[in-house]
Amino acid sequence: MDVYEAVDSRRAVRAFSDEPVPREVLERVLTAATRAPSSGNLQPWHLYVVTGEPLAALKRTATARALAGDPGDEREYPMYPDGLDSPYLDRFAAAAAQRYASLGIQRDDPDRPRKIAALNAEAFGAPAVLFCYLDRTMGPGQWADAGMYLQTVMLLLRAEGLHSCPQVMWTVYRETVGRAVGADDGLVLFCGVSVGFEKDGVPRLRTGRADMTETVSFIGV
Repeated sequence: MDVYEAVDSRRAVRAFSDEPVPREVLERVLTAATRAPSSGNLQPWHLYVVTGEPLAALKRTATARALAGDPGDEREYPMYPDGLDSPYLDRFAAAAAQRYASLGIQRDDPDRPRKIAALNAEAFGAPAVLFCYLDRTMGPGQWADAGMYLQTVMLLLRAEGLHSCPQVMWTVYRETVGRAVGADDGLVLFCGVSVGFEKDGVPRLRTGRADMTETVSFIGV
């Protein structure tokens, strides 16, 4: 798979099979991902790879919290800025409508928040989740580095025939995750990334993207 195919086929999969992901594959991907760009070569990320019974136990605890209507732990950073306006709000709303439809959850379902939280807490059935942390002393530049690192990881996963789903939702259960992985207080949870093979026979969601001309300006070309 060349890089263009990996980029085009990467999407947030929300239905994974229970087929295990071989450890050697994850090690190969994460070794290659060390070449991701990093300003000043700080490499500020720290990843916890959780599989097997530890992941099953974490899913059970998080799902129980979700189904109980637990509002979650206080966020340590905002998921989105306040006051989103067009075109950002339009893109968000369109993608949300697609996502809810693919999950079989109606927008007017009064139990929608709990259902969505529970599906996320199950990591959509993924057999592996990567939890990405940063040192609390890091700033916006290092958070950008972590994003580039995770994009590199997700593209390499595609090269291995795997899919992924980045989930900022895990920050709502950061205390549960922190206990499960043993992260100390000096680290802040950036997100989780569910990893696995896509489940057969489920609707495949591919959200739209803005045309390149909406987000790119050529100067002097």
